[in-house]
This record gives sequence, structure tokens and C-alpha cells, in this order.
Amino acid sequence: MNIWRNVSPMKLILGGYLAIILAGAVLLALPLATKGPGGTPFSDCLFTATSATCVTGLVRYDTFTHWTLFGQLVILGLIQTGGLGFMTVTILVMVVTRQKISLNQRSLMQNSISAPQIGGIVRMTIFIVAGAFTVELAGAVLLSVVLIPKFGVVKGIWFSLFHSISAFCNAGFDLMGGSSGEFSSLTGIWTGLGSGGAWYFTIVIMLLIFLGGLSFFVWYDVIHSKFRLRRLKLQSKMVLSISVGLVILGALALAVLEWGQPMLAELGINERINASLFQSVSARTAGFNTVDLTKMTESGLVVMICLMMIGGSTGSTAGGIKTTTFWILCISVIATFRRKKNLEMFGRRMEEGITRTASCVFMTYLILSVGAGVIISAVEKLPFLTAYFEAVSAVATVGLTLGVTPGLGMVSKMLLAFLMLCGRVGSITMLLAFSSDRRVINSRLPLEKVQVG
Repeated sequence: MNIWRNVSPMKLILGGYLAIILAGAVLLALPLATKGPGGTPFSDCLFTATSATCVTGLVRYDTFTHWTLFGQLVILGLIQTGGLGFMTVTILVMVVTRQKISLNQRSLMQNSISAPQIGGIVRMTIFIVAGAFTVELAGAVLLSVVLIPKFGVVKGIWFSLFHSISAFCNAGFDLMGGSSGEFSSLTGIWTGLGSGGAWYFTIVIMLLIFLGGLSFFVWYDVIHSKFRLRRLKLQSKMVLSISVGLVILGALALAVLEWGQPMLAELGINERINASLFQSVSARTAGFNTVDLTKMTESGLVVMICLMMIGGSTGSTAGGIKTTTFWILCISVIATFRRKKNLEMFGRRMEEGITRTASCVFMTYLILSVGAGVIISAVEKLPFLTAYFEAVSAVATVGLTLGVTPGLGMVSKMLLAFLMLCGRVGSITMLLAFSSDRRVINSRLPLEKVQVG
């Protein structure tokens, strides 16, 4: 067990995800994972395994038409492991097998799920797994109401379970390619259920996405406070307020910008509202779509990029810079205008240095996405906005695409895979994993003021 003591938690987290991705790629490369003859190129298996483990949803092949049931099971297993976090699964196995969990392992678990404290980490792990399985099972039961009549009992149950887990884990993988056409996501099933069925189906999917992106710690806080909002911790209040606000503002922005445009023009008023609301929820960071995103205006794409970049919440199945990071950046701007030294919200003061951390996270994601967008645009001869959309979708682990991912070359494909890994592991974890373990020197250099702005 020396590995737990001699390697930093950040390196172990990164190494764990890489090991899961490699194992998944090997399984997908087996002939029995592919429906067609000849199997699948290993580079594409690696890309698919990365996308599934990092709960992104960008794919080279349609999940239903290309992969066998075995391949789909492998993908679903990777999604579940990636959504919960590999350390969550590891600790769960150790609990079930009654192995002793050391302090170093508890610390690693704390870093893996961004827990606020190391105390009670095993109890929190059991809560996360039990809560996730309960919500996923409930989602599958609700989805089966419309999917069993459409696809039959066996296929309907499998589709319900797969899409429930994919939605809760914010993965964006779907099995609708066989009935609605390859890479169709949920566009075909959405239009084929009628108005009432479409609303029912999308509401269930949206609830799963929303709950998965909230954070398990918010769940615990809400339950522990007996659903009394005033008793919630500051983190929970921030997450809930910004999550609901982004859904509403995102839906309004998309509806206004796309109302008379090609993407929504052929739909009725009821369907336009449904589509705007669903895409607002899905953009953070599920990756499903019920309308053709290639018809979206540039203004709409910018709104989607912003929603994707923000993503879900810390300690959830979602990606992005996280809602609290975005909230802190907004509050810091307001505090600067008001000439306040401290960041304050909901009657509480935040710790010093949190703005620096939030700025680091945002700049890391921005540099990665812009740099990748420029490279993909140059290599693939694509408009920059299209390439940037794919890059943000990858680094924020969203999975939405404008249809260019299946045709990308090796360089762009591996670049997107790297972005997905960075997005799932976390920018801070990634930076610390590659940084040296030097001790912090507390001495101060001479002060000199610099003008800003």
C-alpha cells in the first residue's frame, strides 16, 4: 500500500481515471463489442472510453448502431464509474469487502469528490452511491412509462435504464440512433411522442440532469436541514440559486434569440418553449439535444457556449468551471465596484483567496478551450466558432456537437480526448498533478504597487 503514501492524491486521481479509460478502451476494442466486422480502431475505442468515463458524450460512432449490447454495457459502466468518481467506487468496494480504510485513502477520497472535510467521508460515500442509484432507478421507472410502449418490454427497460443513468451522470450518450437515425440524440423520440409525451419525457430527463449536476453535498445539506432553505449552508444556497437562475435565463435567451430562426421556426409555440428550456438545462452539462443545433444562430451558439463553460456544481456529476466559481467571479466584480474588501453573500463572508482560485479555474478552462479551438479550426479548416463550440463541449464535459466530431482527424480527436480528461479530473487537480511537490515558502518579497484597468 506504499502507493497511497508516496504519490500525491492529485497524481493518483489522474492515474485512476487513465487506468479506467485504458481498460474501457481495451474492452471496446474486442470484436464482440462491435456490430460490424473487423472491430473498431483502438484510437476510436480510446476516444469513446474517454468520453464515457469523463461523462461527456462526444462520439465517433453512433452508440446504438455501432456497438453491440456488450459494448453498450461497457460504455454504461464507464459512465457510471465516471459519474460517481473512481474513488467513490473504490471506497465502496473496500466498504463492502470490509477492508480497513486508511487516513491517506480518506484524504484521497476527499480530493476526488471535493468534500469540504475528511471527517465522515466513508458515510458520505455510502450516501452518494445510495442516492445516485435511487434516483437513477426512479428515473428509469418514469422513463419506462413512455419507452416500453414505444420499444417493447425488454428494449424499453434497457433504454429506460441506459438513458436514466446517462442523464443523471450528465453523460449525453443515447441509444436512439436505431429508430431516429445516427447521431440524432433525442430529436426523433421527442417529436414522435406527441405534445404531452414530449413534455413528460423531457421533464424526466431534465430532472435527472438537474439533480445530477447539483452536487451530492447539496443533497445531503437539503435533507439534513429538512428542506428548510434558511438552514442551508452558504455553498448550498449559492448552488441552488445560480442553478435555477441559469436555467431560467438560459431558456429565455435561447427562446428570444432563436424564436423566429431556422432551429425553432417550424415548431409550435409549445414545442419552442419546451426546446428552449431543455437545451438550457442540457447545456450544463448533459449533452442531449431535442433540436438540430446546426441550425442555431451564432448568437444562440454563444449563449450555449457560456452555459457549457459554467457547467454544473462542485462535487456533482457535471463538468464546467462550476456554478460556484461563476458566482464568485460575479460577486468579486460587484465587490470591486462597491469598493468592498470581502466577498459577502446571504449574510456570510467568504474566505480570503477564493477569488484567486476561481480566477485560476476560469483562466485555465479559457486557455484550454481557446487554444484547442484555434488548433482544430486550423487543422480541420473549420470556422472558429464551430471549432470552439466542440472544444468547450469537450473541456466542460458536455457532449453537444455541431456534427463535426465524427469526421475529425487524429490530432483533433486526441486533443478533444485530452480536454475531456482535463474537464473531468478538474483543472486544479490537473495542474497540481503535473506540478512539483515543493514546500510553500512563507517569506515575502518587497511590495510594489501595479496599476490595473
